[in-house]
Amino acid sequence: MKRALYPGTFDPITNGHLDVIKRASRLFDELVIAVAESPGKSAFFSLAERSRLIEECTVGMDNVSVVSFEGLLAREFETQGVDVVIRGLRAVSDFEYELMLALMNRKLNDAFETAFLMPSEQYIYLHSSLVREVFALGGDISSLVPRPVLDAFRDRK
Repeated sequence: MKRALYPGTFDPITNGHLDVIKRASRLFDELVIAVAESPGKSAFFSLAERSRLIEECTVGMDNVSVVSFEGLLAREFETQGVDVVIRGLRAVSDFEYELMLALMNRKLNDAFETAFLMPSEQYIYLHSSLVREVFALGGDISSLVPRPVLDAFRDRK
């Protein structure tokens, strides 16, 4: 049984994230989505809200579960007993940063493996911070996020 971990802050989860989740859930027997606390960032949604939204967005995906964590990803990799970490790549610019993270995590845990997945072309530009900015400026985010996330943003108005 191959288990994968898809970590991130998911603030908020976007249609691009959901696309990667769907792809990874087809490739692995089990996919654990690990929602990071990230105390250095000021989150729009709380950790509990982000976890709940992901659970709502993945209803019906029987091999997908959601956990939250804080601290080192290499430690969460070990705690969850997974085989690989999934990272999404949108553009070439993501690769350098993701490569550095993957190599550092492997330095911390020599069993750490990373698999990179690309979202569909329509989501290549999509980033959570852009979604928050478009919303803050009064733009329409309905094509960028799943329905539960859109509703959560509207509830914040």
